[in-house]
Amino acid sequence: MGYLFWQAVGFVGGVIYCSFFEWMLHRYVMHRPWKFFRYPFQAHTIVHHQTFRADATYHLQKEADKHTVPMAWWNAPVLWLLHVGPVLWLQWSIGKPIAWGTFVALVGYYAAYEYLHWCMHVPRQRHVERSGIFFRLNGHHLLHHRYMAKNLNVVLPLFDALFGTLLWRSPVKFAQATGPSIPNVQPRKRAA
Repeated sequence: MGYLFWQAVGFVGGVIYCSFFEWMLHRYVMHRPWKFFRYPFQAHTIVHHQTFRADATYHLQKEADKHTVPMAWWNAPVLWLLHVGPVLWLQWSIGKPIAWGTFVALVGYYAAYEYLHWCMHVPRQRHVERSGIFFRLNGHHLLHHRYMAKNLNVVLPLFDALFGTLLWRSPVKFAQATGPSIPNVQPRKRAA
């Protein structure tokens, strides 16, 4: 097997790992207060989830709140640096050239997370917002803002499905956000 094959393996493995990492980070760091490191909980659960709920406030209401949509600028380099050593160690231990493919997956996944999350909360009828995939992911994320222990993935809900946190529809009716890129996530009406 050649160099490009192993980089592709690294990329696919990296995307799967990123879905796992996103789920774990979201569940155990961003939604739980840690005694000595409260920043993620404060920024995400307290500020972001208080500003953007599953109702009409799911979309940006005040320009002054724009800064609460993305993660802080320093999150990307910190997360990337946390992974450099383990990825290089994995490449060395298996003896296959996977690192560049994995790094591309890590950077691409983070960029996709930030961009999709931004489009979800600050809709502007961008091309991506008109896609079926975005439509479904937006409903997935809207439900997370209603049920914070559910739908922890934003980009690829693989680990929501595997870990039992995937929610397709709300179990109860609520006043949800609406718009052209948001599906109806209300309970299905029972047939008469």
